[in-house]
Amino acid sequence: MEHPSLEQEEEKVLVSKHSWQPCPKARRRLRGCMEVVKGLLFRVGEDWYFLFVLGVLMATISFMMDLIVFRLYEAHRWLYQEVGDYLVLKYLSWTIYPVALAAFSTGFANSITPHSGGSGIPELKTILSGVELEEYLAIKNFGAKVVGLTCTLSAGSTVFLGKLGPFVHLSSMAAAYLGKMRTAVIREYEDKFKQNEMLVAAQAVGVATVFGAPISGVLFSIEVMSSHFAVRDYWRGFFAATCGAFMFRLLAVFNSEQETIAALFKSNLKIDFPFDLPETFFFVILGAICGAIACAYLFCQRWLLAAVKENRLTGRLLATDKPLYTVLVVLLLASITFPPGLGQLMASRLSMKEHLISLFDNRSWFVLAQNASMAATQLGDPRGLWQEWCHPSATIFGTLVFFLLMKFWMLTLATTLPMPAGYFMPVFIYGAAIGRLQGEVLASLFPHGIHAEGAAYPIVPGGYALAGAAAFSGAVTYSVSTALLVCEATGHMAHVLPVVLAVLVANAITQKCQPSFYDGTIIVKKLPYLPRIRSRHIASYRVVVKEFMEQQVVAVAKGDGFEEVLAALNATTDKEYAVIESKESPMLVGTISRAKLIAFLQSHEHPQAPPGPLQEKPASTGTLGEDCAIEPIVLQLSPWTSLHQAHHLFELLKLQHIFVTHYGKLVGAVTRTELRRAIEELAKEA
Repeated sequence: MEHPSLEQEEEKVLVSKHSWQPCPKARRRLRGCMEVVKGLLFRVGEDWYFLFVLGVLMATISFMMDLIVFRLYEAHRWLYQEVGDYLVLKYLSWTIYPVALAAFSTGFANSITPHSGGSGIPELKTILSGVELEEYLAIKNFGAKVVGLTCTLSAGSTVFLGKLGPFVHLSSMAAAYLGKMRTAVIREYEDKFKQNEMLVAAQAVGVATVFGAPISGVLFSIEVMSSHFAVRDYWRGFFAATCGAFMFRLLAVFNSEQETIAALFKSNLKIDFPFDLPETFFFVILGAICGAIACAYLFCQRWLLAAVKENRLTGRLLATDKPLYTVLVVLLLASITFPPGLGQLMASRLSMKEHLISLFDNRSWFVLAQNASMAATQLGDPRGLWQEWCHPSATIFGTLVFFLLMKFWMLTLATTLPMPAGYFMPVFIYGAAIGRLQGEVLASLFPHGIHAEGAAYPIVPGGYALAGAAAFSGAVTYSVSTALLVCEATGHMAHVLPVVLAVLVANAITQKCQPSFYDGTIIVKKLPYLPRIRSRHIASYRVVVKEFMEQQVVAVAKGDGFEEVLAALNATTDKEYAVIESKESPMLVGTISRAKLIAFLQSHEHPQAPPGPLQEKPASTGTLGEDCAIEPIVLQLSPWTSLHQAHHLFELLKLQHIFVTHYGKLVGAVTRTELRRAIEELAKEA
């Protein structure tokens, strides 16, 4: 029997293959039409479509998450009311529900990936500075963070955590995945600069789809996330943020929550005469108070975060049994907020959104408490939420002061929980409570308003709550855009000037004394992020590169062979090496990557050659300059370049290292490690 030849076998395979693909001409025409359509659609730029998809996708996820969280939170309220007047059952229903949700959030998120805990903003700041942390943008992290964040928010004001930071992280992960889809569709090489542009737009989308505030979303992402911002990314951020915010509020209309697109936190502040001119002084005082409290909060939060990791017991729990640590902390917080106990002095029955709506009330609680009967209130009525802050044994001022004192350390403790959670909304509410307290004090001291040259107008405590929320959250995060954020989120613009004044004063105090919340977390986590030079001190110009550069640089010469290149690779693990003219004349001529040096070794017939693809004609005496392409030097430093200039170049160009030359001769190198050490020493001396 004759066996079929190789050509016959190949012919059978081709026939079998084409039998499954009929109508080749029609398929070619269809493929050609699709290419024409794609060319017409992408003529205006493919970025528009992917940014639109990003905004709509994140708005849908944000809305669905809010909807699920609302249902779960209402289920907790129903369970608490249905158990009756049995105090033990009420305590168990109040505590076990958030404890179970928080434990599941921690266990589920960390079982999939250990990088899903926290807010994610410190890691994103590090990525945007030029450091590669690929695992933080992995798509498997997306699902873990969505489920974990939903459970965290469903625990309600017991844990007192928000969703802004994790949602910015989620938006960035979605942008990274859409960027990969974009390169597959348009068949182009994935450019790092293009990826950064998508990430910058994604951060604005994350803020916009949480508060429905596109303008402040873009500004907040610039202030908090970027050390330098390219103006060409401006329109991308605004377009994506506008699409996300519009879709987020449009879904509320489709769900019959609102009749039309409106602000997220409704307020009825007076617009005709919102504040009197002498009140400007009190808004400045409010900014100073918020700045001072923010300094204390940032110091305590950073100290506690480090202490929990260094403590033997809590450090072991965080390393081996994170859900157990979460259970213990949440049980403590839930026990303190139990409504028949201390919770009745902290308005603990209110949700995070109801906290803000009640604090932004334009009426004076001090006046309402004197004229109203203390009957039981339904939490569904926004006009009656203020009664949650009233208690027969304490005044309005007492409950607000107690709320501020307790939430200070409770919020600080909650930031140590290893689960997906945001920390902006809690400090936003905390600042609103500070402003509300000052507004109520002023309204009681001046019941008819502050008398000036004209008529007196009553003081509006809700306006001080707006300023306090913006000032405290802005001071904690080093941002001024929170002044616009409160205006967009409430739809009230009349207080924008005093709010900006309070934010500026609070920022001036905090930035002089403490690093921001996210910078402090970067310090505790020891992320490879360049610290900023905190003030334009003249010393940063006096310190020069020669004083802190690495002088022992491993370099290869153009005439080096196998032995010299192998010795250089074994000496360090650098990704890039300097190439000099010769050992006698160390003139810097270019750079070469580690991968090319390994390929150079693989091309040689040598017992120590690393394994690699087989070469048709292995070389045995070739030199580096003959066999490898050397990249030219684009940027280099002088030994007398100042620390300030070097820091600026590293931040602007997102550099990992740079070589130092003196009249063309290689004399050293500067990496992020040396630069960070020099900045820290400068800060200690200051």
